[in-house]
Amino acid sequence: MIFLVLIASVLIAGVTVYQYREQSKDYHQDRLERKEEQIKQSISYTLQSTTYPVITENLGLIFKDEIYRIADVQNVNFNIYDLEGQLIKSSRPQLNNDSISRCLEAYLLNNLKESQNKRYVEDNLVAGNKYQASYTFITDQKFKPIGILNLPYYEDNSFNSMELREFLFRLGGVYLIMFVIAIFLAYFISKYITRSLATISDKLHQTDLTKRNEKIFVKNPSEEIGKLIDSYNEMIDELEQSAAKLARSEREQAWREMAKQVAHEIKNPLTPMRLTVQNFERNFKPSDPDAKVKIKEFSKTLIQQIDMMSSIASAFSSFAQMPAQQNETLNVVKTVKLALDIFNENYIHFISEEEEIIAKLDRTQLIRVVTNLVKNAIQAVPEVASPRILVSVVSDGAYVKISVADNGIGISDEVKEKVFEPKFTTKSSGMGLGLGMVKNIVETYKGSITLTSQPDKGSVFTVRFPKESEKK
Repeated sequence: MIFLVLIASVLIAGVTVYQYREQSKDYHQDRLERKEEQIKQSISYTLQSTTYPVITENLGLIFKDEIYRIADVQNVNFNIYDLEGQLIKSSRPQLNNDSISRCLEAYLLNNLKESQNKRYVEDNLVAGNKYQASYTFITDQKFKPIGILNLPYYEDNSFNSMELREFLFRLGGVYLIMFVIAIFLAYFISKYITRSLATISDKLHQTDLTKRNEKIFVKNPSEEIGKLIDSYNEMIDELEQSAAKLARSEREQAWREMAKQVAHEIKNPLTPMRLTVQNFERNFKPSDPDAKVKIKEFSKTLIQQIDMMSSIASAFSSFAQMPAQQNETLNVVKTVKLALDIFNENYIHFISEEEEIIAKLDRTQLIRVVTNLVKNAIQAVPEVASPRILVSVVSDGAYVKISVADNGIGISDEVKEKVFEPKFTTKSSGMGLGLGMVKNIVETYKGSITLTSQPDKGSVFTVRFPKESEKK
């Protein structure tokens, strides 16, 4: 209702302004034509009563004094030009002749000659006011053109403008009253219509999946409201059933996710253990003078991975939690090198400008982060002719930065945002939990992990750990 009142007021105001302008335009056009016709009749009468031959050369003599009398009677000034556009006589005083065009422009003469009714009206603006000038031929008794009559006409719209302002002011007052009435009517009608909906709205706001929801009961509802209440009550019944199914499904899904996570975590140390055993079996020689050292390193690596599996099993016994952080002061450069020893690929390279970068981190979780990132890089380069993986460790102020770069297949922009999500993977095998686990470990230390990648060129994973870690 309010909208309709506003639209109506704008439309009527626009139509009123348009109507006043058209009315004013028609009024001035009719008045100009009447004045022009009256002057032409006076000129025709003068030409009939003159003793001079009615030719162009005698117009100045014929209207020497008569032009002032006609202008005084008709209360309008006018000018007479010859057929070439030269000024012959003007009814204006000699003092103002400087403002009168003494020679008509060529386009005026052409437009006058080409017009069907031998009449041309030019519109101009003078000092902000509309100014019209009509041009028509003066003919003799045989209707032969002997001169040109020019009638200047200045439009005076002050009266019409005043009337328009008064009308719009009154119209605005009426519509202001209508607007206030429309506001009150709209308010009370909407309250009347929605009184039954208020109860339904309150119940909808109180609907909660975590508790039992009450049904709606309204006395003598209308047919439409009754149908809405019945639909709501049916929805409440279905909602309770769905909530029970959802809770059961969420519990089952949680256990499935936990089982997948534990399987993935156990698989992580098993793979390097297998590689270590194979490498030891292939390269170990009993006659080697460093045999005891190699056996010691081999045992140390296996014990580390076994301890990792043990910690995972212990954590799972406490409702499948990730192993708690055991922060210790360690050399990150040395630990990362140790994590890379389990890989036999000759295209894996390690660089660090420093021999020692000390930070407080969990050794097991740091190794897990590095091995997961390197395994991810290895899986990205099987189809590359000259694969290369570069692992670097640098000190970055209060942080230690570990980067794993490869020249593999890369990752598209559409996939970048999803690579750290659990269960997301672009590979044909695996459960896609590795990078998600890496992100969780990094965020636990209030660190950050970023990915830079270009398809068919490679990827770079960069991890930043604070040297003085602080648990969340």
